[in-house]
Amino acid sequence: MVKIIYEIVPHDGGWAYRLGGVYSEAFPTHDQALEAARIVMEEQQVGDEPVTISYQDESGRWREEYSDGGDRPEVEIIDSFVGEQPPSA
Repeated sequence: MVKIIYEIVPHDGGWAYRLGGVYSEAFPTHDQALEAARIVMEEQQVGDEPVTISYQDESGRWREEYSDGGDRPEVEIIDSFVGEQPPSA
């Protein structure tokens, strides 16, 4: 099972959630960024209809896989900045 970890971090004079090296939009408060990450986390848990997925791998070869729509990732939010203010921009 895939595990997705969102981090709450200072960003662009405010707060954001980050997945890997990609940031969400900046939110004015820590609590707003945390709530946005929680909403995204809940949406990750919603199942879908069964489908066949076609994609091109790293070597350029096309592949097909069946997804039953219920294989949802494990999601976690890491927040090391509870109660802190973002650094001054």
